[in-house]
Amino acid sequence: MLFANSFPAENASWVAVGAVEQIAPGQGRCFRIGALQLAIFRLRSGEIYALDAACPHRGGPLADGLIGGHTVICPLHGYRFSLSDGRSLDGEFNTNSYPVEVRDGGLYVKLPEST
Repeated sequence: MLFANSFPAENASWVAVGAVEQIAPGQGRCFRIGALQLAIFRLRSGEIYALDAACPHRGGPLADGLIGGHTVICPLHGYRFSLSDGRSLDGEFNTNSYPVEVRDGGLYVKLPEST
C-alpha cells in the first residue's frame, strides 16, 4: 500500500524503518536512517507520510508538530507544511517528502541512493 509519493523515484531504494505500531494514530515520530532524520506521521485515517524531520525554517522537530487534516504545524514557530508533498503552506521553506509503504506491519521509506 503506497501512501505518499513526491520524492523522485530514479536512483532510489526502499528502506525498512520500523513497525507502524511505533507511531500512535494522529501523531508523528522521528526515525534516523544513516545521517538522515525523518518525521513519519500516521493519520487517524491510516494514511502514512514522511517528511524531513527538521523544519527548514529553524530546525524545529516536525514529528512533534500538531497534525490537522493533511498538514503539520512546526511546534517552534507555527510554519505549516503539506504532509503529502512537503510544500510550505506559508509560501516559503519547503521540505522534502518521501514515499512510504506499509508491508506486513513494517514501515518502508523510499530514499535516494546517496542517503
